[in-house]
Amino acid sequence: MTGTRLQAFDRSGGRPTDICLIVEGCYPHVAGGVSTWVDWLIRSQPDVTFQVISIVAPGEERKARFAFPDNLVAFQEIVLGEVKASPASLSDFVPKWLQKPRLDRARREALSQSLARFVLSGSLEDFRSLYAEVRDRDVRLCDIISDPATFDLVAATYRHLMPHGIFEDFYWAWHSLMGGLFSILKAPLPSSRTFHAISTGYAGLLLARAKVEFDCQAIVTEHGIYTNERRIELLMADWLVDTIDNGYRLDRSRLDLRDLWIRAFESYARACYEACDKITTLFSDNQPMQRELGADPARLEVIPNGIDFERFSAIPLPAEDVAPTVALIGRVVPIKDVKTFIAAIDRLRQRVPHLRALVAGPTDEDEEYARECLDLCRELKLEGTLTFTGRVNVVDLLKEVHVVALTSLSEAQPLTVLEAGAASRPCVTTNVGACREMLEGAADEMPALGPGGIVTDILNIEQIAEALEVLLTNPKTRSAYGKALQRRVERYYTTPISRARYRETYGLPQPSGGH
Repeated sequence: MTGTRLQAFDRSGGRPTDICLIVEGCYPHVAGGVSTWVDWLIRSQPDVTFQVISIVAPGEERKARFAFPDNLVAFQEIVLGEVKASPASLSDFVPKWLQKPRLDRARREALSQSLARFVLSGSLEDFRSLYAEVRDRDVRLCDIISDPATFDLVAATYRHLMPHGIFEDFYWAWHSLMGGLFSILKAPLPSSRTFHAISTGYAGLLLARAKVEFDCQAIVTEHGIYTNERRIELLMADWLVDTIDNGYRLDRSRLDLRDLWIRAFESYARACYEACDKITTLFSDNQPMQRELGADPARLEVIPNGIDFERFSAIPLPAEDVAPTVALIGRVVPIKDVKTFIAAIDRLRQRVPHLRALVAGPTDEDEEYARECLDLCRELKLEGTLTFTGRVNVVDLLKEVHVVALTSLSEAQPLTVLEAGAASRPCVTTNVGACREMLEGAADEMPALGPGGIVTDILNIEQIAEALEVLLTNPKTRSAYGKALQRRVERYYTTPISRARYRETYGLPQPSGGH
């Protein structure tokens, strides 16, 4: 598929912006929780100027799914691994084998050592040295990918990083690794008072570079833990084959290709954490993983999501003649595990007369998975029970819904649960992210508000069906749970609370009147 780059713009008038947000793989291209949160963050601070740097993979079709707010004054993309050719010169007409390498043997060895040290350590000092090597000597990605001595550089890096692995595997992985890394090292950086990354990974690495280059305020906010999500993906990846027998070794010091990728992403996170003045996350269960990768406990802070409580609390309950209705609100993608929801509905319809189920969210992000979900519905003959609505207005949808379900394999602090709770709709969720804390309350909640829903194991079709049955067939229980969740959302998860916390984090004065 041919990539389509969104048009970059800059309405800053040459003045530094207040906040530069660095995002990866989400806003404004992907509709979903993190993108919605980014849009909310910008709109919640209308007196603050923002710019966005969006890091994207090559070869994707990219369209803006959000209208840009007026206070978003600049936008640019960084395409990972994009090789920009240097200006034409006489050497372009000389055969490669006759060209003199831009990197002599000493520089290749120095660069390979810098690369290896940083990938293995993740220290900010090693990142600083690598950045200086690339910047001061003007090393470009096209130089090391197309240089006649590229093989020598790869071989030198291989000796430092993965000498026990298969060289052919390392060779091709190296190109991809360098493509992403050099895109971050060489991309133009704008001027801003504060740089705020919305994950570690490549976004966090660019944040570390901003800290090194400008000595600016640096903040990272993690919804989920990026390194953990990448580790799961890499462990499940069938394109990676383990070729080294580490026996019973726990330190995995003899790196295989899978280990190398994991170590690289962990190093990016370590550099990001070390560079940050503040490290925020949506819920406290993320913090042990952050500390494990070197985050300074003194810099850690929890800032929950906030929603427009008044807007959702004003939604009326469904009319008495509305059939028992449950909705899964979210993108139709594998991480949401829509197939488990479908299977649970198949069991539930035998127990709940006149059951009505909805899957409310876009189906175009993973069209193959969406087709598989539709095929499963037809196979189970659920056409009269379950409807795929496509993208919806959540306020309008909730008017017809009694219970909200979330069957995800991974989440952070899903806005869907907060919106449903503000509307006094109880939820059934899998035990992911902050869902248990939102539905059952934190251990130190005083006074305790009671359950706002039911938490189940992931992939457990029967548990999910049983929990939905309890709430759909017991109006008093459903009402009590819905009211408890509504009180919890009002107490902890509103826009004014979250907005004020971020202004404090940015070092901005609170607006008069609390708005």
